Amino acid sequence: MTGAGTKETRRARRGGWGWIAVAALLFAAGFALANRFQLTHSVLYRLAAGDAASAATAFLFLSMQAALLLAASWLLPRRWFAAILALAGASILVNIGYGQVIGAPLDAATLDWMLAEARQAGNAAGEFTAPLLLAVAQTVAALALLAGSRVLARRSGRLPAWPRALPALLILLIVPSLAYRLADVWPESAERNLYGLAWDVATAEAPPPRAAPALRPTPEGAALAPRHIVWVIDESVARAPFERIIGPLLTRTPHIDFGVTAAMANCSAPAHVALRSGVDVRRAGPGIDLRRTPSIWGYARAAGYRTLLIDGQTSGAPQNLLLPPERALIERVLSMKGGIDTDLKIADRLNAELKSRGRTFSYAVLRGVHFQYRDHYPLGTIPADAPVARQYATALAWSKRRFFARLLAGVDRDDVAIVYTSDHGQNLRPGALPHCSREPVADEFRVPLLAFLPARFADHYAEAPRDGHSASQILPATLGWMGYDSAAVAARYDNDLTRPTARYVWFGRAVIPIAAGGEVDVHAGSNFPGTK
Repeated sequence: MTGAGTKETRRARRGGWGWIAVAALLFAAGFALANRFQLTHSVLYRLAAGDAASAATAFLFLSMQAALLLAASWLLPRRWFAAILALAGASILVNIGYGQVIGAPLDAATLDWMLAEARQAGNAAGEFTAPLLLAVAQTVAALALLAGSRVLARRSGRLPAWPRALPALLILLIVPSLAYRLADVWPESAERNLYGLAWDVATAEAPPPRAAPALRPTPEGAALAPRHIVWVIDESVARAPFERIIGPLLTRTPHIDFGVTAAMANCSAPAHVALRSGVDVRRAGPGIDLRRTPSIWGYARAAGYRTLLIDGQTSGAPQNLLLPPERALIERVLSMKGGIDTDLKIADRLNAELKSRGRTFSYAVLRGVHFQYRDHYPLGTIPADAPVARQYATALAWSKRRFFARLLAGVDRDDVAIVYTSDHGQNLRPGALPHCSREPVADEFRVPLLAFLPARFADHYAEAPRDGHSASQILPATLGWMGYDSAAVAARYDNDLTRPTARYVWFGRAVIPIAAGGEVDVHAGSNFPGTK
């Protein structure tokens, strides 16, 4: 071989390794972009908190997953690579999309919550168009970097031809997901975790049966119980706008206003689960399992009430984590999802129920004023570019302007007890996530709480405070109206509405455990939720 030929060979080899180096840098950039929330929360935040060991564990585990993905990207045949890139892209998009809006990485409880809230996907897409488009752009960029890395690596001529390595590579690609579930390592990287977490949710144990009520109505209490009891749970109605806009419409309607009340969550699904299940606020902790409580349905049936659920937000499968054992306790489920006048139609349906014979307990989920607010009033009512606060006020006025008049028209108020509240409040500051934020503010919990009661019960609350209440008190108060011993109920759950709550309790997205013995996201204390 001539000297010139030897130099060209060396130059070609050096050029090949140069392509490999550039390809590795492209891959690292793509992987880091795809996993920026995993890297931020599991590595950088832990380092900032002084937990270097956990940060190192997270970084090493992410590095292992990156190395396996790199090997697969560079060595697998083109069709296999295309399939892996498509699967990775779907998972990365969900991760970055969720993180871009919420600012946190995805986990199993969050995915379960997202599935429960799937009905709001269209609303979320409209409300968070800008961050979701940014997430799409970031996903495309990450995939382009991964694809570019493969192109340069293959061009280098330095990759071995390992056709027999395909089975081993495919097996190794699964190893991190198994390790994540069997060993104390984290986090699962963004290109794969959607499928691992979906597996966790799909294979979770069947929900346990609901416990039967341990209490029974007293004969004296049952004799005073109203024939019809209704819980009206609105959607996204904040206390202050409600008081300002709807309050004046109720001045001539006898009712009790319990003032600013704390919701038990700043997201819909956990708020409804906690309301329906009842919460022992004095002992609530991470080990609480609201899937096992008797629930309001069990108590209502034990007191001789027929049970009815009206849902103005969805059709088909029940929402808000209404699991089969709880669903079995509801005798009738009516879907009344419709247009902007859905809540008026529900008011008419409840009005007819309140005039019927027999004893009924009804739980009505209203359409309310969930974002996008402009979808809840006729087009052209206000300018399309009106500020968010005005859009919200217009939506609330349209939703509730005639609701209570239609609900109570011609009803025998001496035999009817109605509670009105909302699942959570709203943060209406410009640019803020209205509710369900990772670090919620108090406005996300501030909801109205009204009661329309027979005089024999209303007099009981004449001296009740107008602050310090929580939605956790609705269930014990209702059980008292049904005829259960109020002292026993208060000891088991929370104070009656004659007093402030015994303890503020609120839940995050992980309101129910994925597996037996799992922990839930619960917070408790003497301060109003969202305040220091």
